[in-house]
Amino acid sequence: MSIFNSLWYKNLSRRRGRTLILIMLSMFLSFAITAGSLAISGLKDGLSSLEARLGADIMVVPKEALENSDFSNMILQGNPGYFYMDRAVIDVIEKIEGVKEVSEQYFLASLSASCCSSDLQLIGFNPETDFAIRPWLDETYKGELGEFEILVGNDLNVSIGDTLTFFNNVCTIQGKLKKTGTYLDAAVYMGVDTIKKLLASADELNAAVLGGRTPDELTSSVLVNIEKGYNIKKIVNEINLNTRRVEAVQTKDLISGVSNQLASAAEAIGMLIAAIWILSVIILMLAFTVISNERKKEFAVLRVIGASRKTVALTILKEGFAVNLIGSLIGALAAIPGVSFFGGMALTGFDMPFLFPDTKEIVLIFAATVTISVFAGCLASALSALRTAGIDTALILREGN
Repeated sequence: MSIFNSLWYKNLSRRRGRTLILIMLSMFLSFAITAGSLAISGLKDGLSSLEARLGADIMVVPKEALENSDFSNMILQGNPGYFYMDRAVIDVIEKIEGVKEVSEQYFLASLSASCCSSDLQLIGFNPETDFAIRPWLDETYKGELGEFEILVGNDLNVSIGDTLTFFNNVCTIQGKLKKTGTYLDAAVYMGVDTIKKLLASADELNAAVLGGRTPDELTSSVLVNIEKGYNIKKIVNEINLNTRRVEAVQTKDLISGVSNQLASAAEAIGMLIAAIWILSVIILMLAFTVISNERKKEFAVLRVIGASRKTVALTILKEGFAVNLIGSLIGALAAIPGVSFFGGMALTGFDMPFLFPDTKEIVLIFAATVTISVFAGCLASALSALRTAGIDTALILREGN
């Protein structure tokens, strides 16, 4: 028999208002579970991405930078800024036992002025020693950057071959980097030679404070990886004892606040999902119960004309499965663009890294959510079906009279 001629389909199509309400209830449940699951996954992936991009066991920066509230805004949130210290600190760090590799980075903030295309965070790295940025860059660009050649973050509205001007120097875009879900997506990257030339130009325009020193004498931060088996805290203390006017910190300590904030957000979202799931199941049960009570005479007539208890129960179950499947699919699909929008809000409004899940993860979450939502709806309709199957046909018909 065709689906369109089946009893359960005719019941749903003839009572469109009731069917729409049930679909909307299921849709709400599915939307909440999908959105919550995607949000938790995206926040966790964003934190992992941020940890990977920091890419070192230890970061060494000027002491006054750590005392400035702008430091965390710059390192973790990507607000344009800069700070500098004596590059000679690298020689001291390299001699400390347990230090495996060392690389320098340079930070420079461009301006919203005629000398620059836009106010952006510029990050310079040494390709010969870098171990933090280069692995990420290699995912999309494996070439060597020449003078005034740059790479840009995924969020910048530019294309390969375009040019950007910084401190009256025209730079050509060689590649666009893979999205990270962090502030790094709005930054510009270049080799050490290019960043030093930009520093010199910025100094001439009084747009950077070099303190009378040349770019060759300065660096912004030093990233340090230690040998396996050595204690990170011990090496941090040793760096701080053997250097002046700088501070060594564990990179995991830099993001501890973000990590705690994310854990709290994930816990709150998880509790909200659980509460919505329980509430939705209860509401669905009540809705199916009320509807079944209203349809008692209809079910009694079915019994009189020969339908068995099993047939009546299966009709209710099929109706429940159909409306919950439709509602779950709509809700889960609607949640995907909703969470994609939330991701941008998380990064800009709540200062939390957010990396939207990849296709495989989205499909898994989508399938799991639809399954859970349909199961919850069918559970509610099953309880109603069991109750309805046990009605006293004669008594119901006498009530109708």
